[in-house]
Amino acid sequence: MTSRILILLAAGGSAALLAGAFLFQALGWQPCAMCLWQRWPHAAAVLVGAVGFFLPRWPVALLGAAAAATTTGIAIYHAGVERHWWLGPTSCTSAGGGIGGLSAGDLLATDGARLVLCDQFTPFLFGLSMANWNAILSAILVIIWLKAAQKSVA
Repeated sequence: MTSRILILLAAGGSAALLAGAFLFQALGWQPCAMCLWQRWPHAAAVLVGAVGFFLPRWPVALLGAAAAATTTGIAIYHAGVERHWWLGPTSCTSAGGGIGGLSAGDLLATDGARLVLCDQFTPFLFGLSMANWNAILSAILVIIWLKAAQKSVA
């Protein structure tokens, strides 16, 4: 496969994960704050992929790999918070007081949406949460981006 194809595949993977997140949100799976953090690097990877389509060079592919690695890291951190392996941000965990740490304005800003705490483990598929799946799939995208970088150097 060419570098351009690998870049498109990796960017398409991020686009698919983003689309899936928005779809499940539309179906009622409300995201927590850390879920939302994981979306931004995917959006960056999609933009990098658009650049990579026209300029399939190794620095572009490494930038995509960095974006995918960032969302992988956030997802691993989130997965650990969900499973109570380590503490998460006090603003969105039960250890931080849950809704007790929110102001009245913050509660009103939810527009009646269900408030989701970052440390609530919700199995999604095969006993893994969405954060777990995002970590696994994003790590695969990192490998694809790195392969694209390798191909564009050769």
